[in-house]
Amino acid sequence: MTDQSGIDSSGRERYPLRAQDVAAVVSFWALLALVSAVSREIDPRIPGIPGSVWSATVTATYVEYTLWAVITLPIWWLASRYTIELGRRWGRLLGFLALGVAIAIVMDGLLQEVRGQLMEPLGRIRRRPPPPLVGLGILDDLIVYLGVLAAGVARDYILRYRARLEDTVRLQALLAQARLETLRSQLNPHFLFNTLNAVSALVERDPKGTRRMIARLSDLLRYTLEESTAHEVPLHQELQMLSEYVDLMQIRFQGKLVVTFDIEAGVRSGLVPSLILQPIVENAVVHGVTQLSVPGRILVRARHQADDLVVTVTDNGPGPGTGQGIGLSNASARLSAMYGPGASVTLRPASEAGTVAELTLPYHEVAIPLPPGVA
Repeated sequence: MTDQSGIDSSGRERYPLRAQDVAAVVSFWALLALVSAVSREIDPRIPGIPGSVWSATVTATYVEYTLWAVITLPIWWLASRYTIELGRRWGRLLGFLALGVAIAIVMDGLLQEVRGQLMEPLGRIRRRPPPPLVGLGILDDLIVYLGVLAAGVARDYILRYRARLEDTVRLQALLAQARLETLRSQLNPHFLFNTLNAVSALVERDPKGTRRMIARLSDLLRYTLEESTAHEVPLHQELQMLSEYVDLMQIRFQGKLVVTFDIEAGVRSGLVPSLILQPIVENAVVHGVTQLSVPGRILVRARHQADDLVVTVTDNGPGPGTGQGIGLSNASARLSAMYGPGASVTLRPASEAGTVAELTLPYHEVAIPLPPGVA
C-alpha cells in the first residue's frame, strides 16, 4: 500500500489503497458484525429459538460480513482505477452495474451454501419456508454492493479534490513568490539609484563624506544580498539595517537631518518583512526633508497595539502628497500579499506639520503560516 498517487498511461492520477483504507474497511465491517450480533442477542424472539440455531445464524452473519470486507477492497480499487463520470462514461457505469449483479448472484449463492452447511447438523430445525419473493436476497446483496461502490467513488473523489486543491495552492504560492521577488527587484535598483545620486552630489564638495557614504552603501548592499531569500526578520535586525541607511542620509545632508528612534520595550523580537522600513523612511526623506529649508526631523516609533505591531514614521515636511512613490507602493503590496487585509501602509497628515506613514501588521515572534497562495 502507498499514500502517493500513481499516473497511468493516459496521464490520469490513480490513488492505490492505503493502509488506512484497509483499516477503515475492516473496522467498519467488524463493527457492523458486532452490532448485528448484539441486536440478535437482545432480540425478544431469541428465547423461543433454540440456541444452536441462533449460534449458527450469528456465525453466518460473521461469515457474510467477512466476505463483504474482503470484496470491498477490489471494488474500491476498481472505483479508483476506472472513474465514473455521470453524463460522460455510461459504458463504465453500466459495466459497474453488471459487475454488481454478478457479485450479488455469487454472494447470494455462496451465503445460502454457508447457511446450509451451518444448519445441516441441526436437522429439520434448519428448514424454513422459502422467501416470499424469489431473488430478494440477490436484491439485498446488490444494494450492499451499490453502497460499497458509492463509498469507493466518494473516497476517490475526495482524494482527487484534495490533490487538486494542493496543486492550486502550490501554484498560487509560486505566483505570489514571483510577485514578491518582482517587487523586491524593483525596490533594490530604486534604492541604489537614489543613493548613487546622493553620493555623486558630494563627490566634489565632501570627498571624506563620499568615502563614508560608499562604505555605508557597501554594508547596505551586502545586507540586501545576504537577506534576499528571507521574507521575515526580527525587528531589531531591520532597525539595524535602517540605522545604516540613516547614517548614509545624515552624511548626505550634513547635520540637516535628525532621526530619532522610539522603540517600545518587547517588540524588537517581533518579525517584520525584510527591507520594509527603509522605503518608508526614504519616502519621508525624499518627499519631506528635501522640501524644507530648515533641518528635517524624522521620528521612527514602534509599539505593540492589541494583536498588531504598529510602526510609524513621522517627518516635519510639507505634508502628504497626492500619491505614493515606488517604495511605499511596493511596501503596501508586499504586506497585502504576505498578511492579507490585516496589514497595511497608510499616509496621513501629522498633528502639527508633516506626514505620518503608519505600517500595521500582525505581531508574531515565530514565523506563522502565510495565507493560501503565499510562500
